[in-house]
Amino acid sequence: MPLCLRCGLSAEGGAWHERLVVAYSEPQRAYHTLQHLEECLRTLDDARQTGLIAEPDLIEMALWFHDAVYDPQGGENEALSAQMAVEALGESAMAREVARLIMLTKSHEPGEGVDDAWIIDIDLAIFAQPMERVMEYERQIRQEYGWVPETVYAEKRAEILTGFLERGRIYLTAWAGERFESRARENLRMLIDAVKQVTL
Repeated sequence: MPLCLRCGLSAEGGAWHERLVVAYSEPQRAYHTLQHLEECLRTLDDARQTGLIAEPDLIEMALWFHDAVYDPQGGENEALSAQMAVEALGESAMAREVARLIMLTKSHEPGEGVDDAWIIDIDLAIFAQPMERVMEYERQIRQEYGWVPETVYAEKRAEILTGFLERGRIYLTAWAGERFESRARENLRMLIDAVKQVTL
């Protein structure tokens, strides 16, 4: 049974799918696109095989909506994306949980939900991809912030990347930690060094 039917979107699932595809294809996006969404969904597919995700359908629905609204110059992207998910799913406990999961992708800090670590780890899996993809990712982020002066961008970007590197654990689940942690740290160190070259 398709996700939309399992989550109660039987009548409008097709329309919402089309709306989301259009949203992820907007011209201001370079990284937060269908490519990122597809990568997240593939990682979820792998993670599902562990049998450890309590509500994988809710994680999947949250991933579909987590970047539905994306304005590089806006500060309410996650909140507006969560609001869109509630609009699609209707006022319900399930919709509120999906919205809450979406909000975790802003802070990348878990709350008390049993699956919180999973959506955070999936969203951050980009750091552990092969070097070619990681460098493409960095170029895409720079493109999205193209209006920011180079030296300002380099300083702020290095701060963000360093923040992840300084975490005791980047990945919160044992599954992701085993697969991603070492490579992500190596990639982050490389990215930070590359970004800092701009300010030297």
